[in-house]
Amino acid sequence: MKNFKLKIIPTLAFIVAIFSACDDQIMEWEELDEDQKITTAELPLELQEKISRYEPLKNYTDFVLGAGIIMDRYMTNEVYRNIVNENFDDVTVGYAMKHGAMVNAQGEINFAPVDAFMTQTREAGITVYGHTLAWHANQNANYLNSLIAPTIIPGSSGSNSVDLSGLKDGSFTGWGRLNAGQGITIVENEGLGTGTQAIQLISSDNSSQPFNLQLASPNIPVVSGHTYEISFYIKSDITGQGRISFDNNVTNQYPYKDWYETGEATEFFVTNSQYQQVKFTVDDIVDGATTFQFLFDLGYLPNVTYYIDVNNISVVDLDAEPQVVNLITNGDFEGGTLDPWFGYGNESTRTISAEGEGYPNTGYAMVLTNPTDAQSYEAQQVFEFAEPLEEGVEHSFSFYVKADISATIQIQLQSSDFSGDYSGGLAVTTNWTQVTGSFTPTAADRNRFIFDFGEIATTFYIDDVVLTTGEIATGTDPVIIEKTDEEKAALIGEAFEYWITQMVTRYKDDVKAWDVVNEPMREGGTLRDGNVNELANDDFYWVKYLGPDFAVTAFNLARQYGNPDDVLFINDFNLESSLAKCDGLIDYVEYIESKGATVDGIGTQMHISLGTDRDNIVQMFQKLAASGKLIKISEFDIRLGTASPTNEQLAEQAEMYKFVIDAYKQHIPVAQQYGITLWNVSDSPEEHEFWLPDESPNVFDADYERKHAYKGVADGLAGRDVSEDFTGELQN
Repeated sequence: MKNFKLKIIPTLAFIVAIFSACDDQIMEWEELDEDQKITTAELPLELQEKISRYEPLKNYTDFVLGAGIIMDRYMTNEVYRNIVNENFDDVTVGYAMKHGAMVNAQGEINFAPVDAFMTQTREAGITVYGHTLAWHANQNANYLNSLIAPTIIPGSSGSNSVDLSGLKDGSFTGWGRLNAGQGITIVENEGLGTGTQAIQLISSDNSSQPFNLQLASPNIPVVSGHTYEISFYIKSDITGQGRISFDNNVTNQYPYKDWYETGEATEFFVTNSQYQQVKFTVDDIVDGATTFQFLFDLGYLPNVTYYIDVNNISVVDLDAEPQVVNLITNGDFEGGTLDPWFGYGNESTRTISAEGEGYPNTGYAMVLTNPTDAQSYEAQQVFEFAEPLEEGVEHSFSFYVKADISATIQIQLQSSDFSGDYSGGLAVTTNWTQVTGSFTPTAADRNRFIFDFGEIATTFYIDDVVLTTGEIATGTDPVIIEKTDEEKAALIGEAFEYWITQMVTRYKDDVKAWDVVNEPMREGGTLRDGNVNELANDDFYWVKYLGPDFAVTAFNLARQYGNPDDVLFINDFNLESSLAKCDGLIDYVEYIESKGATVDGIGTQMHISLGTDRDNIVQMFQKLAASGKLIKISEFDIRLGTASPTNEQLAEQAEMYKFVIDAYKQHIPVAQQYGITLWNVSDSPEEHEFWLPDESPNVFDADYERKHAYKGVADGLAGRDVSEDFTGELQN
């Protein structure tokens, strides 16, 4: 606790002085209509004078008085910063210390802006309250979701020359089991994808030579002088060894190869319990040869069980003439540009992705963002042909697509007069999916290929767009491997621990209290589980992957890596509106502590209005007091429902501020009174772009003059009408 301060400051003169000293570039105020300005100018003169004679707010209380602030504004606006420093003991940064603001696409934390802020507050003698370590909103959700995204294994890069039918039906037609060891069979549910097939090959007890376990491919048609890419996926129950050998239609029948594309050529490759792709090229076909045959040689070691994914064995002629003439000249976006694509509609945006975000998580993709739900055709991306497509000729299309949420997209071939042929809605998921189809232009003027993406508000990623009059050869299908729940929990747990430990360690010299867990409860008092129908772009629920003990972990990490005497809070909103939620939060604190962690305090946000039930407010404080924890009003503001309140509303707001503070002090024992944080400083529109726009919830008006609410807060903190102590005549 701090000592009560008694010092007389000519506050009104101080405010005038700092306004005069402010740099013009800092004070770029938006000019509002007169009836929209929030001002104290129309308050009764006697009240204005009374308010002007009050001391800074923090002088009226022994507990911590804080302000929720905008970090950038504090750093750049002298008026704002001086008012904060003058009136408050500590500050809570509204956004800039959250995961979404600090963590980049690679999971790295950018500390620089917050470091500079800490230096500024340290010099001002004001402390920082940490907000927040574990929350479901304001996250870099794209990064976190990328950690648990399925692994996408692309198919072969061209038309596959290997006949796999004899493997898929289990007959081995065309395939030769030359040395079968303890067995070469087809087994279900062991392939790369869920429910897919694999070849199971088991070496014998005395296996010691590569040819002791051997499976030969069918004869594969080849052309002398061409280069062929061979690819397959293999794993084993224990560490194994293998190689690929060839018949005498390949010059080097037993090649040393860079099997795993590591940069090192070896005689054999090594296998383990995880599927690995073996991929290499062959360019020494014997002159005159029209086929070759390759062999899996897996007999190096005894009693090893190998699995080779059936669907992804491929041989591709890399020198084959293209079977498809793509009429879209920039369909893969590998030049890092969208040219000549263009688009419009519904305030949509289009850009090229970062490198590595194309299909399948490599190269570039086209990124289309539709901001609001509308008709499909209201947001469009266009490729325009130099000449119209041929009427009556079937055109095949293919592209890869994913979106931030499940959505639909439409393709159309359009004319300059906007008539067109339409595909209808095509389903898009959050995983890369290949979409194929065909059109037959019904008129001779179809000169545009268009993506209609206006139906669902989301961001689409599109890659490898093909439109052709030929048949699209897609090679082998890509394989999508979902991570298990255990794998997801491990990956998210690592990211969770890294975020908390890095933040607490970095700022332990400046931050002595943290919102460790923020808004964990539903309105009815049960714990959120993260299973929601619609997620905001920056929503990510730790609890969905880590379970209810995510908070136990968070508090333990904050305790371990912070200072021994740090004060650690759990925080939620609407506790005064839903007493069941208040009860649920207290129960969850008991659960966390039953698991061995310690929760020091409970924060109640109190974003309220004049109509908030006062009896509920009292009952909430009584329930919180009974928990025995430190209690903080953590994000306190009172909205009026208007940006241009009347004097009567301003007076009611002041009285409500005083009522809440009086109730807090009356029902929360002194030893449990941690403090109160007012959320935002003023009613300036620049402070309310994202929070309560067109409102007037704060104690300073839009011109940074003290409102009637300033007196209400000061009197509540002091426990009396401070103005009764003023001497000298007040003007009427």
